[in-house]
Amino acid sequence: MMAAASLCVLILLTAGLSAGANSEPGTVIPAESRPCVDCHAFEFMQRALQDLKRTANNLNTRTDDLLLRVEKRALCDCLSSNLLA
Repeated sequence: MMAAASLCVLILLTAGLSAGANSEPGTVIPAESRPCVDCHAFEFMQRALQDLKRTANNLNTRTDDLLLRVEKRALCDCLSSNLLA
């Protein structure tokens, strides 16, 4: 009987110590202030959309540059063939 009582006390003490170690002041964030899973997903999607917009803008800029180069070459070819004729 005494061994069972001391075993119960030992279990209660170890449970209390482990609970005390996890609940240090300043480390527990209340559930109300933690972002939910939906908020994390929304933020992730927002960042992904911003990356896609940047990529699209870069591609548009590159395409515009390439078109200007082609037009310039065509104009130069046209002028040089008219000067030679």
